[in-house]
Amino acid sequence: MHARRMPWRVPPAQRMAGTLPDPYRIWLSEVMLQQTTVATVGAYFERFTTRWPTVAELAAAQDADVMGEWAGLGYYARARNLLKCARAVVERHGGAFPADHAALLALPGIGPYTAAAVSAIAFDQPHTVLDGNVERVIARLYDIHTPLPGAKSELMEKAGALTPQTRPGDYAQAVMDLGATICTPRSPACGICPWRAPCAARAAGTAAALPKKTPKKAKPVRHGTVYLAQRSDGAWLLETRPDSGLLGGMLGWPGSDWVDSSLPMPESAAPLAANWRETPGEVRHTFTHFHLILRILQAKVEVDARPTTGHFVPRENFRPSDLPTVMRKAYDLVRTPSATAL
Repeated sequence: MHARRMPWRVPPAQRMAGTLPDPYRIWLSEVMLQQTTVATVGAYFERFTTRWPTVAELAAAQDADVMGEWAGLGYYARARNLLKCARAVVERHGGAFPADHAALLALPGIGPYTAAAVSAIAFDQPHTVLDGNVERVIARLYDIHTPLPGAKSELMEKAGALTPQTRPGDYAQAVMDLGATICTPRSPACGICPWRAPCAARAAGTAAALPKKTPKKAKPVRHGTVYLAQRSDGAWLLETRPDSGLLGGMLGWPGSDWVDSSLPMPESAAPLAANWRETPGEVRHTFTHFHLILRILQAKVEVDARPTTGHFVPRENFRPSDLPTVMRKAYDLVRTPSATAL
């Protein structure tokens, strides 16, 4: 009755009647949900599963198409691993995700958390699922004050002791829902929590302060330059970034390296000779480990322009939505030069 409705889930009543979720949809949702909210993931999940309803169809997709659909979700290594994993499922397991936990762990891009989630939710096996919501619930239930990430092993041990042998998939999702809707980071609704009575942190009055976290170090700031060139016929100059590294495999604007802001701006890396002019304002974007500030140089060039890097994408084939967020910010700034993309 209280289970959250999500497009990848099978409601508890249907599960009890014998209907199990599609492992492909569970795996895809879990990969998308890493470092991303449910609210953000919903639309992406619907587009992916409409375009590629099965893991075999995803495995056969063009890399550029998948990266384009992923644009905006961030943490782009996930998209590269998504394709690697889908293709491995087809090659090694005939297009069906293995129910064996060890076989799941052997697939590209699947770590302990994702393997446990797929095992429990898709195959109803008693594996312990420990995401951020569950960590918070367990830390409060047992009044654990060890800061994260150091507390993970202790939290896993406590969570594992609670994982049932029957209906482990429903249980895993129930505890995640508990953390997402009742045992929230701020102002937990202890009065309506089904674990109110045994909760040690509620009794001690420490629930709102848990889980504790090790203070994060200040993120460094890097800077660089991107070059936005448009031909007289409307085509834009883009490049596909190398598969490895940040934004790997994604479309982007040619540009310089990104260096620490204490260092001089990197030397010019213009992709072709042109009358480059600097766009007012700057792009600011935050990655996991650093803040980035980009200046933008733009130019109009003729149809016979020959860049040293990248390729021109015709106007009719160019979709700003295919760009990762930081690159789309640069495009937006050029399109609305009076504003700063933040």
